[in-house]
Amino acid sequence: MGYRLIILFIVLMAACKPTDKEEGKLQIVTTTGMIADAVKNIVGETADVEALMGPGVDPHLYKATQGDLQRLTRADIIFYNGLHLEGKMGEVLEKLSRQRPVIAVAAEIDTTLLFRVPQFNNNYDPHIWFDVSLWSTAVKHITKSMIEQQPQNENLYKTNEAAYINKLDSLHKMVTEEMASIPPMQRVLITAHDAFGYFGKAYDIEVKGLQGISTISEYGLRDVSDLVDFIIERKIKAVFVETSVSEKAINAVVQGCKESGFDVQIGGNLYSDAMGPAGTPEGTYIGMVKANVSTIVNALK
Repeated sequence: MGYRLIILFIVLMAACKPTDKEEGKLQIVTTTGMIADAVKNIVGETADVEALMGPGVDPHLYKATQGDLQRLTRADIIFYNGLHLEGKMGEVLEKLSRQRPVIAVAAEIDTTLLFRVPQFNNNYDPHIWFDVSLWSTAVKHITKSMIEQQPQNENLYKTNEAAYINKLDSLHKMVTEEMASIPPMQRVLITAHDAFGYFGKAYDIEVKGLQGISTISEYGLRDVSDLVDFIIERKIKAVFVETSVSEKAINAVVQGCKESGFDVQIGGNLYSDAMGPAGTPEGTYIGMVKANVSTIVNALK
């Protein structure tokens, strides 16, 4: 479906009053699973929360399906990341914002804490969830937005927020301690696309990505060659695959190292732009972060 037709579809659907949602419960739709998990922790049983982008889905390349558009137009509230993460959905979200609350969870993060990326049209790096302290700020914005929309639930939302922020504070401390256990010279995280910049700054690990901030970016033979030279020079033990990105790029790096006589291992799968399957520990934000840290530490320590 072309995006002009998508916009027309949204306008027509917005005029239709939904008839199938549970009486008294808000219908909230989010773009990513990380946002859905945060919203669920705040709203509890007061709303039904659904994420459009499931496990293994790349938000940079994502295009809304007709079913997604129906969910979006029936939603009472929509949460998205912002900072151009959902690049191909920008126009759709803008149109929907004229008819219902459409909220960017990154909206109130101090921009001095964000990275501008020249290769990303000089926009900010959108991968804020990799610094747990930044994600806590996004969670607080979700709470504030929900109170504005449902002031009668203010006490519940604030209580839930306090409990969840406490868990995130403990998570932030755990990640800091675990990453510090890796010897400094081996503390290098190499992935397919450059999603882990905030993680690197927050937890003192050097980060290298073959592609740019967005998976829309292309990589060339020179990029592969430069990364191979870096790995060999630093004697890096392992590189990592991302669950939402093709393995092709990282496999090219591993093969390049092998051809140069250096054996670098695939250290495991990291959750970058999407969480794990629902019902698993990795299907929650906290579980996803813990899984990533365990994978990184086991491969590099």
